[in-house]
Amino acid sequence: MNLGLGTAALGRPQYINVRTEECDNSNLNTFRKQSFQVLEDAYQLGIRYFDTAPGYGLAEKLVLEWLQSKKDATIEIATKWGYTYTANFDAKATVHEVKEHSIGKLKEQWNFSKQLLPYLKVYQIHSASLETGVLENTEVLEFLHKLKVNYQLKIGLSSTGTNQVEIIKKALNIKINGNFLFDVYQVTYNFLDQSLLKITNELQVKNKQIVIKEALANGRIFKNEKYNHYKNTYAILENLAKKYKVGVDAISLQFCLQSIPNAIVLSGASSKVQLQQNLLSQKISLSNSEIQKLKSCKVSPEIYWNERKNLSWN
Repeated sequence: MNLGLGTAALGRPQYINVRTEECDNSNLNTFRKQSFQVLEDAYQLGIRYFDTAPGYGLAEKLVLEWLQSKKDATIEIATKWGYTYTANFDAKATVHEVKEHSIGKLKEQWNFSKQLLPYLKVYQIHSASLETGVLENTEVLEFLHKLKVNYQLKIGLSSTGTNQVEIIKKALNIKINGNFLFDVYQVTYNFLDQSLLKITNELQVKNKQIVIKEALANGRIFKNEKYNHYKNTYAILENLAKKYKVGVDAISLQFCLQSIPNAIVLSGASSKVQLQQNLLSQKISLSNSEIQKLKSCKVSPEIYWNERKNLSWN
């Protein structure tokens, strides 16, 4: 199965998203139990790739606890370093996370993340950027290479923002001791932001694993009166959903699966119902003309990311 589960919405009661319904996550114990159950539901439904991070609040600890009940070598865990969760589960917090790409933060977060071994297969820089200089930090890069060699890990990065392609191109050229460092690229891709397509061929030719995040554009695929400029996109999605008897989420996920072959596409589901709806994407196949119709919905990365920047934590 090429669908994985991202755990950002399982570890933090608040998440950057467009909500179409009210959701009460005020009871942390209840939230924790529900999130733990979603991990098990995903496993029972056939998902084996789980993406987490210390920046996702409870998520990494939940995944570690959940793994204690498993003896299945097909499970793959990917985690990241570089963000610290700071909201302390306060819905009114003004700062939810802080980025730090220092060698000190890497060593600190690795010290916990290594407990995910032997299920831990992918270790990534969380939201690598040119501004933090992490891709030029020799100390950091050499430490990641040491982890790669010592623990047979795949080293990766996640990228965010208008310059995703520039970040990936820079990372593709990084070598340590004559060997390319990065194996996995976790990138935002959906029919609104299609910038990944500019470099997909190069990634595939170089045998790099592509992991797609934000396939549902943080909820912007769902019809919303605040986004009337997507009226045509909503109509296309609704017609396809009606034709295939699935939700627009399944259409969106299948678009990613088909337009970037062999990529792992992350579901951000926070309930069993959402998971089941997402997995209906596996039951359908879009025609070439339908893929092209969805590709026609793209907007510029600048528009996409400016809009995302204005989404609230809820």
